[in-house]
Amino acid sequence: MGCDGRKLELDVLRVFCGPGGTGGNPLGVVRDGAAVPDRAARAALAAELGFSETVFLDDETRGTVDIHTPSVRLPFAGHPLVGLAWLLRSLGRPPRMLRPPAGDVPVTFDEEFTWVCGRAEWVPGRRTEQYASVAEVDALPAPPPGEGWLYAWAWQDEAAGVVRARAFPRRGDGIVEDEATGAAALLLTHELGRALDVRQGIGSQILTRPHPDGAIAVGGRVRADTP
Repeated sequence: MGCDGRKLELDVLRVFCGPGGTGGNPLGVVRDGAAVPDRAARAALAAELGFSETVFLDDETRGTVDIHTPSVRLPFAGHPLVGLAWLLRSLGRPPRMLRPPAGDVPVTFDEEFTWVCGRAEWVPGRRTEQYASVAEVDALPAPPPGEGWLYAWAWQDEAAGVVRARAFPRRGDGIVEDEATGAAALLLTHELGRALDVRQGIGSQILTRPHPDGAIAVGGRVRADTP
């Protein structure tokens, strides 16, 4: 039940699935954001659900959205926006633009992939660290020692732009490792200056494409995971 008495309907998706539907980061989508109008209530719901992110759609016509992790509100995040865009398209209402607090996010669709466009300056407080091999990335404990958001990566096939990555928020909110992280993949793309094919987590895939104006597109497959 929502805060104003409406029945709360929740869609659960897996975003950035690998080929064949492997992996994917679970996402909670509240299509009727008015059912949870209070920011504190949204934070509490996101913490209760325990997904790495939960997204609230506040105005479908304008594309206004609000994104929460179990402990913080985010100005931008890739996997909630890709997931929401895919969901709206599956309902026959494909959006052209979504508007999280960071700014306007163009949306496009390309066969099985859903794409959103963001900017590196929208991804503060995250650090990328390159390792010498995929084996070193795979051997990291979850989480590694230290503090702060860490995106650990290594080249799996540098010539082809294929990266192996793992993501560790290290916020103390129960998300020990993030299965697939669009914003971090966007940041890494900005740092490397090239399109990437990121293989993250246990079986997820994130594609990125830098644009001439400095924006970076992030794309992936989405699957419904609602019982």
